[in-house]
Amino acid sequence: MQKEETNNKNAASEDKTSIIREKTPTTKKPSYRILYVDDDLDILFSIKMGLESYGFIIDTFSNPLEALSSFKPELYDLVLVDIKMPEMSGIEFHQELQKKALYGTEIKTCFITAYEKYFETLTEGFPELYEGCFIQKPIQIEDLVNKINEELKPKD
Repeated sequence: MQKEETNNKNAASEDKTSIIREKTPTTKKPSYRILYVDDDLDILFSIKMGLESYGFIIDTFSNPLEALSSFKPELYDLVLVDIKMPEMSGIEFHQELQKKALYGTEIKTCFITAYEKYFETLTEGFPELYEGCFIQKPIQIEDLVNKINEELKPKD
């Protein structure tokens, strides 16, 4: 009887172990940390929730001055910033971030806007800033994820 009880306990223990093994992923996808600054709270929340559902870690600010005061360059893989904001434009925000960058550190930035004219301003007036990461609102979350992954992919 005691031997049968021990076998049952071992079997139960093995069942729990196999359940844990089945639920544990074998490969862990890296989590990228993103700073997102946008004065539109609805868009800020929607994009944050959407990106988090894809495994990104998102810190959000609706005020660029608050974002600047707490910014740590080594903490973020990418910065998403709306171009048109009341306190400071996304372009000015990016320029201030560059001042906080550690020597030799690149702060990858993607600019977001609903206005086509800001795209033209960005590419013509600040060609050194543009570098190809411009995102036009509205954007589907899957398209945004693809754009972010493309930007964060190691360059050869």
